[in-house]
Amino acid sequence: MEFNFTEHQHVRYNPLKGEWILVSPHRLKRPWSGQVESTHEDPIPPFDPSNPLCPGVKRPNGEINAQYDSTFVFENDFPALLPDIPEASNASQTNEELFKFEPARGTCRVMCFHPRSDLTVPLMSIEEIKAIIHEWIKQGVELGDKYDWVQIFENKGAIMGCSNPHPHCQIWASSFMPNEPRIKDLYQREYYETHSRPLLLDYVNAELKKQERIVVQNSHWIVVVPWWATWPFETLLVPLRHVIRMCDLTSEEIDSLAEIMKRLTIKYDNLFRTSFPYSMGWHGAPTGRKAHSNNQHWQLHAMYYPPLLRSSTVKKFMVGYEMLGQAQRDLTAEQAAHKLVSQPEVHYKADENVK
Repeated sequence: MEFNFTEHQHVRYNPLKGEWILVSPHRLKRPWSGQVESTHEDPIPPFDPSNPLCPGVKRPNGEINAQYDSTFVFENDFPALLPDIPEASNASQTNEELFKFEPARGTCRVMCFHPRSDLTVPLMSIEEIKAIIHEWIKQGVELGDKYDWVQIFENKGAIMGCSNPHPHCQIWASSFMPNEPRIKDLYQREYYETHSRPLLLDYVNAELKKQERIVVQNSHWIVVVPWWATWPFETLLVPLRHVIRMCDLTSEEIDSLAEIMKRLTIKYDNLFRTSFPYSMGWHGAPTGRKAHSNNQHWQLHAMYYPPLLRSSTVKKFMVGYEMLGQAQRDLTAEQAAHKLVSQPEVHYKADENVK
């Protein structure tokens, strides 16, 4: 019997993190009897005076937002990281092999994408998305002067823990390298030392030859469902040339990035005709004290991690085996890419009165 990736279970390797993912495509044949969320979407007004992210609204800490008309950034009122904490003078006494610790310093910011609460990225204009990218670059440069890592991430949708219906992301800068980029730094460096080429550039070129998992591409960027995808419709967004950090992008690459972000997120929304939830974020070379190291092994990239599996009411749960063993998926990366590619690039709400 010949092995078939779409029929038989197998494991796939993620060279960015040194991890394996179990793929079990035959499980898609089983009936679904698990949790189902409501498909109803409450209408979101363009402006809500009780929404702390809207222009001119008072936030819980008493500060009043600016009357912004584009992007707007402010210090998180409830940050997970603070810049000023005491020195660990007792570190030598308590930092034993099994009880290691280091002080963690940093700052957390919130960045509003747009003054209107009812607009998400796929419904914004290219110019409005470009404004987001330019602010990401500005924040990355400013915070990167002081901190070793700047993490830009967006949690979209209540299902991803986003309790505020307003287009925004968060920017956490830290004095340490978080686990995910720390592991990627290690594996990208090892690959570069062996092959003298960035791992992700070789991967992009291989995907361009295979033409099996590409969702969208343009003159400067490519979006694929990666070979090692964990989430059902996970995608990887990568520039076609060697780019270490977002601040290294040319004006043409920024324009193209705005265009491809809109195209991808439109396809996401069209897949299940819903405002598609996801967590997304950017990884590039470290900054701060690590900025002057040899970081040629790094390639800038963004990840989109959507939880939806079969419809707008069925999501993928990472429990049981995934928590105790390793990641597992049913839909193959190729099947997911095909479903996304087949979606139109005109938003399903295009005939409504949406900007």
